[in-house]
Amino acid sequence: MKKHLLTLLFMALTVIWAQAQEIREVKIESSTVTNGEANIKGKRVPYKATAGTMPVWNEDGKPIASLFYTYYERTDVTDKSTRPLVFSFNGGPGSGSLWMHLAYTGPYVLNIDDEGYPLQPYGVKQNPHSILDVADIIYIDPVNTGYSRIVDKETPRSTFFGINADIKYLADWVKTFVTRQNRWQSPKYLIGESYGTTRVSGLVHELQNAHWMYFNGVILVSPTGLGLDRSGPVAKANYLPYYAATSWYHKVLPADLQAKDLDQILPEVEKYTLDVVLPAIAKGGSLDPAERKAIAKKMSYYSGIKEEVFLQHALAVPTSFYWKELMRDKGLTVGRLDSRYRGIDQTDAGERYDYDPALTAWNHAFSPAMNYYAKNILKYNTDLTYYLFGPVHPWDRGNDNTGNQLAQAMLQNPYLHVMNQSGYFDGGTDYFNAKYNLWQMDPSGKLQDRMTFKGYRSGHMMYLRAEDLANANEDVRQFILNTIPAKDKPAKYW
Repeated sequence: MKKHLLTLLFMALTVIWAQAQEIREVKIESSTVTNGEANIKGKRVPYKATAGTMPVWNEDGKPIASLFYTYYERTDVTDKSTRPLVFSFNGGPGSGSLWMHLAYTGPYVLNIDDEGYPLQPYGVKQNPHSILDVADIIYIDPVNTGYSRIVDKETPRSTFFGINADIKYLADWVKTFVTRQNRWQSPKYLIGESYGTTRVSGLVHELQNAHWMYFNGVILVSPTGLGLDRSGPVAKANYLPYYAATSWYHKVLPADLQAKDLDQILPEVEKYTLDVVLPAIAKGGSLDPAERKAIAKKMSYYSGIKEEVFLQHALAVPTSFYWKELMRDKGLTVGRLDSRYRGIDQTDAGERYDYDPALTAWNHAFSPAMNYYAKNILKYNTDLTYYLFGPVHPWDRGNDNTGNQLAQAMLQNPYLHVMNQSGYFDGGTDYFNAKYNLWQMDPSGKLQDRMTFKGYRSGHMMYLRAEDLANANEDVRQFILNTIPAKDKPAKYW
């Protein structure tokens, strides 16, 4: 009898252990479906949310990785052929998709204050500005981000972790998803944030040229350099408009300049940067000393940084020094990714801050919210860690031609439009260099009527500020609506 009881106990423990192991297992294919309802711009929007995983295959059809995704579909739409579909990616590289998922375009957003600072209890609330009213959305976690993992340990990491490798496997995954969901007829859009802009710029070209899938739009949120040449004097000069914006926000500009609105200041500083600062830095040591001093004085006027600091740095004050220097006299630093945020260091001396006060605040709010949301709203249960920033290094950054690839895709596809969204107080991927990207992608001016720039009074994640959450979503909504061609409009040039 005792032996029988021990056998039963062993079997019970085995079942419990097996269930626990199954929860920890990386599921190559899975899905959990829930239904919800959003109130967007005062209107009821019912939807279905599918949280799950789908494989990445190698050329032999063997699963080598499992990608986690969350797919939102409006359920009162009968004709999916005219329903736009948006693919959303975040950056890093190595970052999960939670940032735009839980703070920007999805049906829920973080519980934060109107300026983006964390609040307790951590969690989410409904998003009345979501674009789900006009488009279905899929949020995708690339390999080793979020709940996505490598499942074939024999596959080289270089298959996933590099600019072009990332683009290649994700394009095949997107093509498979579209086929499974029967969405080839739908108007399609890519949105990427930060490094995600590198990803989607290459993806739209790869999908168009390797999988014959054509898109209506690409949305670049706080874009990177996209492989475009911004070295030399350009790299040193182009930050002045960002310095002016940030210094205006912190009220450290001269009184006459501080009294103006940002919309009045920035065009003036942009013009001065292009017409005076850029050629002055290009002249280097040949620049007349009196002219150098006059330019340093003007740069000080526009930035709130002392004239002698610009002279000490040969007119090129590094961003890292600026974040430490701007409010040094008050014992404060300013953030890199959103320079509205202020921090404190152990000492006021030094050439750079101890940490980015913006990023630490965001991690504070996002991590608990995503873990709560996945389990309690999406009903997706797993013991895997949700990687906000996953192990994806070393990352091969060679052969980055993504900006020109995006331009080439536009040239080939008359339907394809691009919208850039940048925060004026973003020091990581600043707004003026984002404008510069668009100019260099289109040197002849042939694409200007299909390129749009939008600026916001916030930082890298402009949508964390309540006013810009509404404005930026509305800009995306209108971009989608305006880039769906009339039924009888052919894709041709003249």
